Amino acid sequence: MARSRRRDVDAMLGCYHPQVVFSDPVFGTLAAAEAGAMWRMLNGRARDLRVEFRDVRASEGSGRAHWEAWYTFAATGRRVHNRIDAEFQFADASDRAPRRSLQPWRWAAMALGAKGALLGWVPSVRGAIRAQAAKGLAAFRATGA
Repeated sequence: MARSRRRDVDAMLGCYHPQVVFSDPVFGTLAAAEAGAMWRMLNGRARDLRVEFRDVRASEGSGRAHWEAWYTFAATGRRVHNRIDAEFQFADASDRAPRRSLQPWRWAAMALGAKGALLGWVPSVRGAIRAQAAKGLAAFRATGA
């Protein structure tokens, strides 16, 4: 697996199309400015973030990659290891529609402990996790970051 050590959010966001639409199970669907803010927030909060990637494939209009991220979830202090299969659609040589595939209940178990393991698959709990993520992102954006 290749490792990303730079943590250069600006370089990563430079690969996104100006009208990118991002989607994942935790943050839902985010438009361009929201997606950029999400990555800035996550990168800024995860002091011990480590990312590795493999199986990167791309064609004229789409791509995919497997990547894994290790970090400490700030709200609980628990270690998280996300395994993500990402898909991309390209326009103008930029990423227009990245999507991440991860299992929300697995993340909830790592980030929230026993409560997340027992209830992370329940739709109302997943909704609460998404609402909390949206609230955190809104607060981050309100700071002008």
